[in-house]
Amino acid sequence: MQVDRWIQEIGKAYFPPLANMAILTEEVGELARVIVRCYGPQIAKKSDLERNLEEELADVLWVVVCLANQTGVDLTEAFRKTLQKKTERDKNRFNNLTIQ
Repeated sequence: MQVDRWIQEIGKAYFPPLANMAILTEEVGELARVIVRCYGPQIAKKSDLERNLEEELADVLWVVVCLANQTGVDLTEAFRKTLQKKTERDKNRFNNLTIQ
């Protein structure tokens, strides 16, 4: 609701879904860069440290919400269904999981 209101009042219109998919890909790449530099083996440059995980995750979420809004997907209901599916499918899947 808030994203749609912002688009209508400030952004004036949604980008086409294909453009938003490209933007999502770009945002996921930026998120990956932060994660690999901060939590992975790559060494962060000063410019990498200026970006933060919180901001990049929110950017990804923003574009996902835009795509859902413009295509008529109820993300709350879709997430509920996904959680139910994963719960039923995976309820015993991770019983013996050990993370090293």
